[in-house]
Amino acid sequence: MKSKRKFRVLIEKDEAGYYVPSVPALRGCHTQAKSLDILMKRIREVVELCLEDTNSEVDSLELVGIQQITV
Repeated sequence: MKSKRKFRVLIEKDEAGYYVPSVPALRGCHTQAKSLDILMKRIREVVELCLEDTNSEVDSLELVGIQQITV
């Protein structure tokens, strides 16, 4: 049995109303969806695909916080 791994998922919403997640520990691992339920299903599938890719490196990152700035 494979051991389960935990990943942090950052979710943002674009101008068109799509939820856009990214997984900081897996570069290039992202998708999009109109609802959060579909989004979570899709991001799990994408993470599994990224982990199957032998070229994917998993970065060991510690979440410090998220800040929003206006420039």
